[in-house]
Amino acid sequence: MKPNHFPASLTRLGQLTAGLLTAVFLVRGEEPKTSDAPKIGRPVRVVSFCFSPGKPLEEIARRVDEEGSKGADLIVLPETWRGQNDKSLEPLEGPTVQTLSKLAKQHHTYIVTPIDCERDNRRLNTAVVIDRDGRIVGSYDKVFPYWSEYDHKRKVQPSRGAPVLETDFGKLGLAICFDVNVPEVWERLADHGAELVLWSSAYSAGAQLGAYALLHHFYIVTATYTGDCQVYDLTGERLLDERSDGIHISRFTLDMDRGIYHTNFNEDKKAKLLKEHGDEIKQVKWLDREQWFVLQATKPGVSARTLARQYGLEELRDYITRSRRAIDEMRGWKFSEGEPRRAATR
Repeated sequence: MKPNHFPASLTRLGQLTAGLLTAVFLVRGEEPKTSDAPKIGRPVRVVSFCFSPGKPLEEIARRVDEEGSKGADLIVLPETWRGQNDKSLEPLEGPTVQTLSKLAKQHHTYIVTPIDCERDNRRLNTAVVIDRDGRIVGSYDKVFPYWSEYDHKRKVQPSRGAPVLETDFGKLGLAICFDVNVPEVWERLADHGAELVLWSSAYSAGAQLGAYALLHHFYIVTATYTGDCQVYDLTGERLLDERSDGIHISRFTLDMDRGIYHTNFNEDKKAKLLKEHGDEIKQVKWLDREQWFVLQATKPGVSARTLARQYGLEELRDYITRSRRAIDEMRGWKFSEGEPRRAATR
């Protein structure tokens, strides 16, 4: 396995900020399946699989079983990893989902598996979400299929929605491959409150994903055909970029309780919060040019975001959304919808 490749800017920031990897709570490698140690924040143990399509179901199930036995909260697989051809179509509760549902229940983990799905006489590129009890709790149908998906005898149909699912670790959004080229998909996920977006794909995308994480302030995790896994922070920084041949597996932990804020209208509130709860919460990142800061809990049983909310701090995404709506209202029309036509004058 090749080592991580961190961008130079992230390396420089790490030199300036002590304990950067602890601050972002990205912990790599195997962890005990169970631990009596109290949890700090809202940690989610993620396993990302990256490999080329067409691997036998039995082989991938065996590897998922192995990773599940090590302990995981969420396992994600690449786009239509069993293929997308005349023989790959299957119903929502077909052999792929049935097999992985048993493993999800056995290892008490969520599993997200994309399939070439036949549903309601439609062919869909679908990511299925299976919960810890082995139940299907949601799915996402690709909104923007790639051009070649329309070349099949039975064309893949585009969907209309980008739902966000409630899980026991947070709000989960999904997107697939060519969706990365459509900003509205990611804006919809943000509008619905996504905290973590899983992107299963045939290729890596790279900087585009960082841009969406930067704009919408959610984590992004990839699972691709190209054998590489990337993880982006809610600041837009790339936290993980690793690759290997064959079936590549990345393991890491993210803290879903970290909150990002603008200094506007928050400085006095933050100062009071840190003065009164400095032993429970700390500022772990300061982005000088953006005037953003990130708060994180340091003690078990404490939620940084809940505590910040109690002190009146408004999270960055909420602040920008509220500001846009208020300024649109003062303008009299939504800027995002374009200037309304003026009535014709004689």
